[in-house]
Amino acid sequence: MAKTTTARTPREIVADLDRYIVGQQPAKRAVAIALRNRWRRKQIEPHLREEILPKNIILMGPTGCGKTEIARRLANQEHSPFVKIEATKFTEVGYMGRDVDSMIRDLVDCAVNMCRDQELKKVEKRSREIAQQRLVDLLLPKVSSSKKSADLRDTAADEEQMQETKQKVLRMLKAGAFDDREVSVQVASKQVSGMMHLFNPSAMEDMASNLQDALQSALGSDKKKRRKMKVPQALQTLATQEAHKLIDMDQVHQKAIALAEESGILFIDEIDKIASRSEKGRGPDVSREGVQRDILPIVEGCSVPTKHGFVKTDHILFIAAGAFHTSKPSDLIPELQGRFPIRVQLEPLGEQDFRRILVEPENSLVKQYCALLNVEGVSLDFTDDGLAEIAHMAVAANALHENIGARRLYTVLEKLLEEESFAATDQPNTKVVIDRAFVKKRLQPILSSEDLSRFIL
Repeated sequence: MAKTTTARTPREIVADLDRYIVGQQPAKRAVAIALRNRWRRKQIEPHLREEILPKNIILMGPTGCGKTEIARRLANQEHSPFVKIEATKFTEVGYMGRDVDSMIRDLVDCAVNMCRDQELKKVEKRSREIAQQRLVDLLLPKVSSSKKSADLRDTAADEEQMQETKQKVLRMLKAGAFDDREVSVQVASKQVSGMMHLFNPSAMEDMASNLQDALQSALGSDKKKRRKMKVPQALQTLATQEAHKLIDMDQVHQKAIALAEESGILFIDEIDKIASRSEKGRGPDVSREGVQRDILPIVEGCSVPTKHGFVKTDHILFIAAGAFHTSKPSDLIPELQGRFPIRVQLEPLGEQDFRRILVEPENSLVKQYCALLNVEGVSLDFTDDGLAEIAHMAVAANALHENIGARRLYTVLEKLLEEESFAATDQPNTKVVIDRAFVKKRLQPILSSEDLSRFIL
Protein backbone atom coordinates (compact mmCIF):
# COMPACT_ATOMS: atom_id res chain seq x y z
CA MET A 1 0.00 0.00 0.00
CA ALA A 2 1.31 3.42 -0.94
CA LYS A 3 2.23 5.62 1.99
CA THR A 4 1.67 9.36 2.09
CA THR A 5 3.71 11.91 3.99
CA THR A 6 1.36 14.89 4.05
CA ALA A 7 0.68 14.93 7.79
CA ARG A 8 2.86 16.97 10.13
CA THR A 9 5.61 15.25 12.02
CA PRO A 10 5.71 15.28 15.84
CA ARG A 11 8.60 17.72 15.68
CA GLU A 12 6.53 20.11 13.53
CA ILE A 13 3.54 19.80 15.88
CA VAL A 14 5.71 20.65 18.89
CA ALA A 15 7.25 23.59 17.00
CA ASP A 16 3.77 24.98 16.31
CA LEU A 17 2.77 24.58 19.96
CA ASP A 18 5.97 26.38 20.97
CA ARG A 19 4.70 29.47 19.14
CA TYR A 20 1.95 29.91 21.74
CA ILE A 21 2.92 27.91 24.84
CA VAL A 22 6.09 28.30 26.89
CA GLY A 23 7.80 25.17 28.20
CA GLN A 24 6.00 21.91 29.11
CA GLN A 25 7.92 19.93 26.48
CA PRO A 26 6.95 16.46 27.78
CA ALA A 27 3.24 17.27 27.43
CA LYS A 28 3.76 18.70 23.95
CA ARG A 29 5.66 15.59 22.88
CA ALA A 30 2.93 13.30 24.24
CA VAL A 31 0.10 15.01 22.36
CA ALA A 32 2.24 15.26 19.21
CA ILE A 33 2.88 11.52 19.25
CA ALA A 34 -0.82 10.80 19.83
CA LEU A 35 -1.74 12.98 16.87
CA ARG A 36 0.89 11.44 14.60
CA ASN A 37 -0.33 7.95 15.57
CA ARG A 38 -3.74 8.90 14.26
CA TRP A 39 -2.23 9.57 10.85
CA ARG A 40 -0.12 6.39 11.03
CA ARG A 41 -3.24 4.35 11.76
CA LYS A 42 -4.93 5.64 8.60
CA GLN A 43 -2.04 4.29 6.51
CA ILE A 44 -2.55 0.72 7.78
CA GLU A 45 -4.64 -2.00 6.12
CA PRO A 46 -8.35 -1.73 7.11
CA HIS A 47 -8.51 -5.10 8.89
CA LEU A 48 -5.82 -3.98 11.37
CA ARG A 49 -6.74 -0.31 11.41
CA GLU A 50 -9.90 -0.88 13.45
CA GLU A 51 -7.93 -2.72 16.13
CA ILE A 52 -5.58 0.19 16.82
CA LEU A 53 -7.07 2.40 19.52
CA PRO A 54 -5.88 5.89 20.49
CA LYS A 55 -3.54 6.22 23.46
CA ASN A 56 -5.49 8.59 25.72
CA ILE A 57 -3.56 11.01 27.90
CA ILE A 58 -3.79 12.37 31.45
CA LEU A 59 -2.12 15.76 31.96
CA MET A 60 -1.23 16.37 35.60
CA GLY A 61 -0.26 19.79 36.85
CA PRO A 62 -1.39 22.84 38.84
CA THR A 63 -3.91 25.29 37.46
CA GLY A 64 -2.64 27.84 34.98
CA CYS A 65 0.30 25.76 33.70
CA GLY A 66 -1.04 25.22 30.18
CA LYS A 67 -3.01 21.94 30.20
CA THR A 68 -6.13 23.27 28.48
CA GLU A 69 -4.16 25.54 26.16
CA ILE A 70 -2.10 22.63 24.84
CA ALA A 71 -5.20 20.61 23.95
CA ARG A 72 -7.04 23.60 22.44
CA ARG A 73 -4.10 24.73 20.32
CA LEU A 74 -3.58 21.16 19.14
CA ALA A 75 -7.18 20.93 17.95
CA ASN A 76 -7.02 24.34 16.26
CA GLN A 77 -3.87 23.46 14.36
CA GLU A 78 -5.31 20.17 13.11
CA HIS A 79 -8.79 21.59 12.44
CA SER A 80 -10.25 18.85 14.63
CA PRO A 81 -13.58 19.02 16.47
CA PHE A 82 -12.77 19.94 20.06
CA VAL A 83 -14.92 20.05 23.18
CA LYS A 84 -13.88 20.80 26.74
CA ILE A 85 -16.09 19.48 29.54
CA GLU A 86 -15.78 19.70 33.31
CA ALA A 87 -15.98 16.29 34.97
CA THR A 88 -17.39 17.89 38.11
CA LYS A 89 -20.59 18.97 36.35
CA PHE A 90 -21.85 15.39 36.63
CA THR A 91 -21.32 15.20 40.41
CA GLU A 92 -23.11 18.33 41.63
CA VAL A 93 -25.59 17.60 44.41
CA GLY A 94 -29.13 18.05 43.17
CA TYR A 95 -27.93 18.62 39.61
CA MET A 96 -30.67 17.54 37.22
CA GLY A 97 -28.81 18.36 34.04
CA ARG A 98 -26.83 16.62 31.38
CA ASP A 99 -25.73 12.99 31.26
CA VAL A 100 -22.26 11.93 30.20
CA ASP A 101 -23.42 11.19 26.64
CA SER A 102 -23.86 14.94 26.18
CA MET A 103 -20.10 15.35 25.73
CA ILE A 104 -20.30 13.29 22.51
CA ARG A 105 -23.35 15.20 21.31
CA ASP A 106 -21.48 18.46 21.86
CA LEU A 107 -18.52 17.08 19.91
CA VAL A 108 -20.77 16.12 16.99
CA ASP A 109 -22.43 19.54 17.02
CA CYS A 110 -18.96 21.09 16.82
CA ALA A 111 -18.10 18.82 13.88
CA VAL A 112 -21.37 19.72 12.12
CA ASN A 113 -20.58 23.42 12.43
CA MET A 114 -17.09 22.87 11.04
CA CYS A 115 -18.31 20.78 8.08
CA ARG A 116 -21.14 23.21 7.33
CA ASP A 117 -18.72 26.15 7.32
CA GLN A 118 -16.43 24.27 4.94
CA GLU A 119 -19.29 23.54 2.56
CA LEU A 120 -20.52 27.13 2.74
CA LYS A 121 -17.07 28.38 1.76
CA LYS A 122 -17.12 26.12 -1.31
CA VAL A 123 -20.34 27.70 -2.58
CA GLU A 124 -19.55 31.23 -1.37
CA LYS A 125 -18.77 32.61 -4.83
CA ARG A 126 -21.79 31.01 -6.48
CA SER A 127 -24.18 32.05 -3.70
CA ARG A 128 -22.97 35.66 -3.89
CA GLU A 129 -23.59 35.74 -7.64
CA ILE A 130 -27.15 34.45 -7.16
CA ALA A 131 -27.71 36.94 -4.35
CA GLN A 132 -26.57 39.79 -6.58
CA GLN A 133 -29.07 38.75 -9.26
CA ARG A 134 -31.85 38.67 -6.66
CA LEU A 135 -30.81 42.07 -5.40
CA VAL A 136 -30.87 43.48 -8.93
CA ASP A 137 -34.50 42.31 -9.24
CA LEU A 138 -35.31 44.08 -5.98
CA LEU A 139 -33.68 47.30 -7.14
CA LEU A 140 -35.42 47.39 -10.51
CA PRO A 141 -38.91 48.90 -10.67
CA LYS A 142 -41.74 46.45 -11.25
CA VAL A 143 -43.14 46.38 -14.78
CA SER A 144 -46.93 46.52 -14.99
CA SER A 145 -48.62 43.77 -17.00
CA SER A 146 -50.65 46.41 -18.90
CA LYS A 147 -47.44 47.70 -20.43
CA LYS A 148 -46.51 44.38 -22.01
CA SER A 149 -46.56 44.44 -25.75
CA ALA A 150 -48.67 42.03 -27.68
CA ASP A 151 -46.20 41.98 -30.56
CA LEU A 152 -43.62 39.20 -30.19
CA ARG A 153 -40.93 41.35 -31.74
CA ASP A 154 -41.66 44.11 -29.26
CA THR A 155 -41.65 41.56 -26.43
CA ALA A 156 -38.26 40.27 -27.52
CA ALA A 157 -36.96 43.83 -27.76
CA ASP A 158 -38.28 44.60 -24.28
CA GLU A 159 -36.60 41.47 -22.94
CA GLU A 160 -33.28 42.44 -24.49
CA GLN A 161 -33.57 45.94 -23.09
CA MET A 162 -34.43 44.52 -19.65
CA GLN A 163 -31.31 42.32 -19.73
CA GLU A 164 -29.15 45.32 -20.62
CA THR A 165 -30.71 47.27 -17.78
CA LYS A 166 -30.03 44.41 -15.35
CA GLN A 167 -26.41 44.24 -16.41
CA LYS A 168 -26.05 47.98 -15.90
CA VAL A 169 -27.65 47.80 -12.45
CA LEU A 170 -25.41 44.82 -11.59
CA ARG A 171 -22.29 46.79 -12.48
CA MET A 172 -23.50 49.70 -10.36
CA LEU A 173 -24.26 47.32 -7.49
CA LYS A 174 -20.74 45.88 -7.59
CA ALA A 175 -19.32 49.40 -7.68
CA GLY A 176 -21.22 50.32 -4.49
CA ALA A 177 -23.57 52.84 -6.11
CA PHE A 178 -26.55 51.51 -4.08
CA ASP A 179 -24.88 51.08 -0.69
CA ASP A 180 -27.02 53.81 0.89
CA ARG A 181 -30.31 52.51 -0.49
CA GLU A 182 -32.72 50.36 1.53
CA VAL A 183 -34.50 47.30 0.18
CA SER A 184 -37.09 44.95 1.65
CA VAL A 185 -35.86 41.38 2.05
CA GLN A 186 -37.66 38.24 3.14
CA VAL A 187 -36.06 36.51 6.14
CA ALA A 188 -37.08 33.42 8.10
CA SER A 189 -39.32 33.98 11.09
CA LYS A 190 -38.31 31.76 14.01
CA GLN A 191 -41.16 31.62 16.47
CA VAL A 192 -40.57 28.34 18.28
CA SER A 193 -36.93 28.45 19.35
CA GLY A 194 -37.47 30.92 22.17
CA MET A 195 -40.09 28.71 23.80
CA MET A 196 -37.86 25.66 23.65
CA HIS A 197 -35.32 27.22 26.01
CA LEU A 198 -37.63 26.02 28.76
CA PHE A 199 -36.41 22.48 28.15
CA ASN A 200 -32.68 23.13 28.03
CA PRO A 201 -31.87 23.02 31.77
CA SER A 202 -33.27 19.50 32.05
CA ALA A 203 -31.72 16.16 31.21
CA MET A 204 -34.08 15.80 28.24
CA GLU A 205 -32.00 18.10 26.02
CA ASP A 206 -32.03 15.80 23.00
CA MET A 207 -35.79 15.37 23.25
CA ALA A 208 -36.10 19.15 23.43
CA SER A 209 -33.97 19.51 20.32
CA ASN A 210 -35.98 16.94 18.38
CA LEU A 211 -39.25 18.42 19.62
CA GLN A 212 -38.09 21.86 18.52
CA ASP A 213 -37.40 20.57 15.01
CA ALA A 214 -40.81 18.90 14.87
CA LEU A 215 -42.65 21.99 16.11
CA GLN A 216 -40.82 24.25 13.69
CA SER A 217 -41.85 21.99 10.86
CA ALA A 218 -45.45 21.70 12.05
CA LEU A 219 -45.94 25.38 12.83
CA GLY A 220 -44.29 26.59 9.68
CA SER A 221 -40.66 27.40 10.34
CA ASP A 222 -40.49 28.45 6.69
CA LYS A 223 -42.73 31.45 7.37
CA LYS A 224 -41.14 34.60 6.09
CA LYS A 225 -41.24 38.17 7.24
CA ARG A 226 -39.98 41.21 5.39
CA ARG A 227 -37.28 43.44 6.82
CA LYS A 228 -35.85 46.65 5.48
CA MET A 229 -32.07 46.85 5.39
CA LYS A 230 -29.24 48.55 3.55
CA VAL A 231 -28.08 47.00 0.31
CA PRO A 232 -24.74 45.61 1.67
CA GLN A 233 -26.55 43.92 4.56
CA ALA A 234 -29.23 42.65 2.19
CA LEU A 235 -26.57 41.19 -0.09
CA GLN A 236 -25.01 39.32 2.82
CA THR A 237 -28.41 38.04 3.98
CA LEU A 238 -29.40 36.84 0.51
CA ALA A 239 -25.98 35.24 -0.04
CA THR A 240 -26.35 33.31 3.22
CA GLN A 241 -29.81 32.12 2.20
CA GLU A 242 -28.59 30.96 -1.19
CA ALA A 243 -25.53 29.25 0.27
CA HIS A 244 -27.68 27.16 2.59
CA LYS A 245 -29.83 26.15 -0.39
CA LEU A 246 -26.77 24.98 -2.31
CA ILE A 247 -25.36 22.63 0.34
CA ASP A 248 -26.70 19.18 1.20
CA MET A 249 -27.15 19.04 4.98
CA ASP A 250 -27.57 15.24 4.98
CA GLN A 251 -24.14 14.97 3.44
CA VAL A 252 -22.80 17.49 5.96
CA HIS A 253 -24.13 15.37 8.83
CA GLN A 254 -22.47 12.24 7.43
CA LYS A 255 -19.14 14.03 7.05
CA ALA A 256 -19.46 15.50 10.54
CA ILE A 257 -20.04 12.12 12.16
CA ALA A 258 -17.00 10.67 10.35
CA LEU A 259 -14.91 13.70 11.35
CA ALA A 260 -15.92 13.42 15.00
CA GLU A 261 -15.23 9.69 15.07
CA GLU A 262 -11.81 9.86 13.39
CA SER A 263 -10.46 13.29 14.41
CA GLY A 264 -12.43 14.42 17.46
CA ILE A 265 -10.59 15.53 20.61
CA LEU A 266 -12.49 15.48 23.89
CA PHE A 267 -10.85 17.30 26.80
CA ILE A 268 -12.07 16.18 30.24
CA ASP A 269 -10.94 18.74 32.79
CA GLU A 270 -10.85 18.33 36.58
CA ILE A 271 -10.85 14.54 36.32
CA ASP A 272 -9.04 14.46 39.68
CA LYS A 273 -12.23 15.78 41.30
CA ILE A 274 -14.05 12.51 40.52
CA ALA A 275 -11.25 10.30 41.90
CA SER A 276 -12.24 8.44 45.08
CA ARG A 277 -10.08 9.47 48.02
CA SER A 278 -11.77 7.67 50.91
CA GLU A 279 -13.21 4.27 51.65
CA LYS A 280 -15.54 3.10 48.95
CA GLY A 281 -19.19 3.24 49.72
CA ARG A 282 -18.95 6.24 52.02
CA GLY A 283 -19.89 9.85 51.46
CA PRO A 284 -19.76 11.65 48.14
CA ASP A 285 -17.19 9.20 46.70
CA VAL A 286 -20.11 7.00 45.66
CA SER A 287 -21.16 9.77 43.30
CA ARG A 288 -17.59 10.21 42.03
CA GLU A 289 -17.18 6.53 41.27
CA GLY A 290 -20.58 6.51 39.60
CA VAL A 291 -19.48 9.28 37.24
CA GLN A 292 -16.31 7.34 36.44
CA ARG A 293 -18.36 4.27 35.56
CA ASP A 294 -20.64 6.39 33.38
CA ILE A 295 -17.66 7.86 31.53
CA LEU A 296 -15.93 4.49 31.15
CA PRO A 297 -18.07 3.06 28.28
CA ILE A 298 -17.56 6.22 26.25
CA VAL A 299 -13.79 6.11 26.67
CA GLU A 300 -13.74 2.34 26.05
CA GLY A 301 -15.73 2.71 22.85
CA CYS A 302 -19.46 2.60 22.29
CA SER A 303 -22.18 3.99 20.02
CA VAL A 304 -23.87 7.16 21.28
CA PRO A 305 -27.18 8.26 19.71
CA THR A 306 -27.35 11.86 18.55
CA LYS A 307 -29.88 13.74 16.47
CA HIS A 308 -27.51 13.41 13.50
CA GLY A 309 -27.06 9.65 13.86
CA PHE A 310 -25.11 7.14 15.93
CA VAL A 311 -21.51 8.07 16.76
CA LYS A 312 -18.85 5.49 17.60
CA THR A 313 -16.38 6.70 20.22
CA ASP A 314 -13.69 4.03 19.68
CA HIS A 315 -11.20 6.35 17.95
CA ILE A 316 -11.93 9.68 19.61
CA LEU A 317 -8.85 11.01 21.41
CA PHE A 318 -9.55 11.69 25.09
CA ILE A 319 -7.25 14.06 26.96
CA ALA A 320 -7.96 14.30 30.69
CA ALA A 321 -6.46 16.89 33.01
CA GLY A 322 -6.32 17.62 36.69
CA ALA A 323 -4.18 19.18 39.40
CA PHE A 324 -4.11 15.96 41.48
CA HIS A 325 -3.17 17.86 44.64
CA THR A 326 -5.07 15.58 47.02
CA SER A 327 -5.48 12.56 44.76
CA LYS A 328 -3.53 10.66 42.13
CA PRO A 329 -4.40 8.79 38.92
CA SER A 330 -4.32 5.49 40.80
CA ASP A 331 -7.37 6.71 42.78
CA LEU A 332 -9.46 6.34 39.61
CA ILE A 333 -11.21 3.02 39.12
CA PRO A 334 -8.83 0.49 37.50
CA GLU A 335 -10.89 0.18 34.33
CA LEU A 336 -10.70 3.93 33.68
CA GLN A 337 -7.00 4.06 34.55
CA GLY A 338 -6.30 1.47 31.89
CA ARG A 339 -7.95 3.65 29.23
CA PHE A 340 -5.49 6.50 29.92
CA PRO A 341 -2.13 4.78 29.47
CA ILE A 342 -0.11 7.98 29.00
CA ARG A 343 0.42 10.23 32.03
CA VAL A 344 2.42 13.45 31.80
CA GLN A 345 3.41 15.68 34.71
CA LEU A 346 3.44 19.39 33.87
CA GLU A 347 5.81 21.55 35.84
CA PRO A 348 4.68 24.57 37.90
CA LEU A 349 5.60 27.88 36.28
CA GLY A 350 8.33 29.97 37.84
CA GLU A 351 9.45 33.57 37.53
CA GLN A 352 11.56 32.93 34.43
CA ASP A 353 8.62 31.16 32.78
CA PHE A 354 6.40 34.18 33.46
CA ARG A 355 9.02 36.45 31.94
CA ARG A 356 9.02 34.35 28.76
CA ILE A 357 5.20 34.12 28.67
CA LEU A 358 4.97 37.91 28.66
CA VAL A 359 6.90 38.32 25.40
CA GLU A 360 7.66 35.07 23.54
CA PRO A 361 4.28 33.68 22.34
CA GLU A 362 2.82 35.11 19.15
CA ASN A 363 -0.23 36.20 21.13
CA SER A 364 1.68 37.36 24.21
CA LEU A 365 0.00 39.67 26.71
CA VAL A 366 2.53 42.44 26.06
CA LYS A 367 1.74 42.38 22.34
CA GLN A 368 -1.99 42.41 23.09
CA TYR A 369 -1.83 45.46 25.38
CA CYS A 370 0.48 47.31 23.00
CA ALA A 371 -1.92 46.71 20.13
CA LEU A 372 -4.98 47.72 22.17
CA LEU A 373 -3.61 51.06 23.35
CA ASN A 374 -1.89 51.79 20.05
CA VAL A 375 -5.39 52.05 18.54
CA GLU A 376 -5.76 55.36 20.41
CA GLY A 377 -2.21 56.54 19.82
CA VAL A 378 -0.68 55.44 23.12
CA SER A 379 2.65 53.64 22.72
CA LEU A 380 3.80 51.24 25.43
CA ASP A 381 7.50 50.51 25.86
CA PHE A 382 8.22 47.54 28.17
CA THR A 383 11.84 47.50 29.32
CA ASP A 384 13.65 44.30 30.32
CA ASP A 385 13.77 45.24 34.00
CA GLY A 386 10.10 46.20 33.84
CA LEU A 387 9.14 42.78 32.44
CA ALA A 388 11.27 41.08 35.08
CA GLU A 389 9.51 43.04 37.83
CA ILE A 390 6.06 42.16 36.45
CA ALA A 391 7.00 38.47 36.50
CA HIS A 392 8.35 38.86 40.04
CA MET A 393 5.13 40.53 41.21
CA ALA A 394 3.01 37.77 39.67
CA VAL A 395 5.03 35.05 41.36
CA ALA A 396 4.85 36.91 44.67
CA ALA A 397 1.06 37.24 44.39
CA ASN A 398 0.76 33.51 43.65
CA ALA A 399 2.92 32.66 46.66
CA LEU A 400 0.97 35.01 48.92
CA HIS A 401 -2.45 33.76 47.92
CA GLU A 402 -3.87 31.00 45.76
CA ASN A 403 -1.47 29.87 43.03
CA ILE A 404 -3.38 30.36 39.76
CA GLY A 405 -0.34 30.03 37.54
CA ALA A 406 0.05 32.17 34.44
CA ARG A 407 -3.48 33.53 34.83
CA ARG A 408 -2.05 35.81 37.53
CA LEU A 409 -0.35 37.80 34.75
CA TYR A 410 -3.76 38.93 33.53
CA THR A 411 -4.70 40.48 36.86
CA VAL A 412 -1.26 42.03 37.37
CA LEU A 413 -1.10 43.63 33.92
CA GLU A 414 -4.69 44.84 34.05
CA LYS A 415 -4.06 46.62 37.35
CA LEU A 416 -0.69 47.91 36.16
CA LEU A 417 -2.14 49.55 33.03
CA GLU A 418 -5.49 50.57 34.47
CA GLU A 419 -4.71 54.31 34.36
CA GLU A 420 -3.38 54.18 30.77
CA SER A 421 -6.40 52.19 29.60
CA PHE A 422 -8.77 54.68 31.20
CA ALA A 423 -7.03 57.88 30.04
CA ALA A 424 -5.87 56.75 26.59
CA THR A 425 -8.53 58.83 24.85
CA ASP A 426 -7.42 62.00 26.66
CA GLN A 427 -3.72 61.50 25.94
CA PRO A 428 -3.21 60.53 22.29
CA ASN A 429 0.24 60.35 20.70
CA THR A 430 1.97 59.64 24.02
CA LYS A 431 4.62 57.10 24.98
CA VAL A 432 4.61 55.25 28.30
CA VAL A 433 7.81 53.57 29.45
CA ILE A 434 7.12 50.64 31.75
CA ASP A 435 10.30 49.97 33.70
CA ARG A 436 11.01 48.55 37.15
CA ALA A 437 10.30 51.85 38.91
CA PHE A 438 6.96 52.21 37.10
CA VAL A 439 5.88 48.68 38.08
CA LYS A 440 6.92 49.09 41.72
CA LYS A 441 5.15 52.42 42.02
CA ARG A 442 1.90 50.97 40.74
CA LEU A 443 1.89 47.51 42.32
CA GLN A 444 4.09 47.55 45.44
CA PRO A 445 1.50 49.33 47.65
CA ILE A 446 -1.11 46.76 46.67
CA LEU A 447 1.14 43.75 47.12
CA SER A 448 2.41 44.95 50.50
CA SER A 449 -1.13 45.31 51.80
CA GLU A 450 -2.46 41.81 52.42
CA ASP A 451 -6.10 42.89 52.37
CA LEU A 452 -5.73 44.81 49.11
CA SER A 453 -3.71 42.16 47.29
CA ARG A 454 -6.15 39.47 48.29
CA PHE A 455 -9.00 41.16 46.50
CA ILE A 456 -7.19 43.02 43.69
CA LEU A 457 -4.23 40.89 42.63
